[in-house]
Amino acid sequence: MTADPGVAGRSLADQAYETIKDRLVMLDIRPGEPLNDGLLAAELGMGRTPVREAIKRLETDHLLVSYPRRGTFATSVDITELAAIWDIRSVLEPVAARRAAENATPAVRQEMKHVIERLLAVDESADAQSELMRLDMSVHRLIYRAAGNPHLEDVLIRYDNLSTRIWCLVIERLPGLSGHIVEHAALLQAIVDGDADRAAELALAHVTDFETEIRKVL
Repeated sequence: MTADPGVAGRSLADQAYETIKDRLVMLDIRPGEPLNDGLLAAELGMGRTPVREAIKRLETDHLLVSYPRRGTFATSVDITELAAIWDIRSVLEPVAARRAAENATPAVRQEMKHVIERLLAVDESADAQSELMRLDMSVHRLIYRAAGNPHLEDVLIRYDNLSTRIWCLVIERLPGLSGHIVEHAALLQAIVDGDADRAAELALAHVTDFETEIRKVL
């Protein structure tokens, strides 16, 4: 894989960050697995410096941890953190949905309409679980971006990443993955319509249902 410095104007460090983060969140890099910055740099087709910058950011995101003289490792997935993560998301996800309904630009609302069409066409038998989960993450990030508050966006992305890692850990025991994804269509439609109260209500229901379903299989 060779890095493309022109992708969306992102720096090499940004590209490295997004690629490694995706692997960590989706558990392609398993919890506790060591990372070798030299091997990663060679695989990504870039120097060690942008990879090391990415690793620093991922430590801040609590996805990596470094120990002196031992190296850098993917953090463990602690199921006991589910309640603490839900405490934060249950407050902030409705705020983001409300702000998105109020602040989304016409261009973003049009983008949401296209995503709604994609959600309504989801067929779990035709999509790999990992692709469905990436679709789920992309919907959340679209809402966070639409809210127009970069600080809120940053916090919610961080906690959505942690939630997704827990989800990946138990996904084989969770039924109805496509249904969980498709329910985003109603949330996005409320945002497109500018219905802030409805958007907040649906966002809270979504994260609450997620926490409840996870607990059923623990």
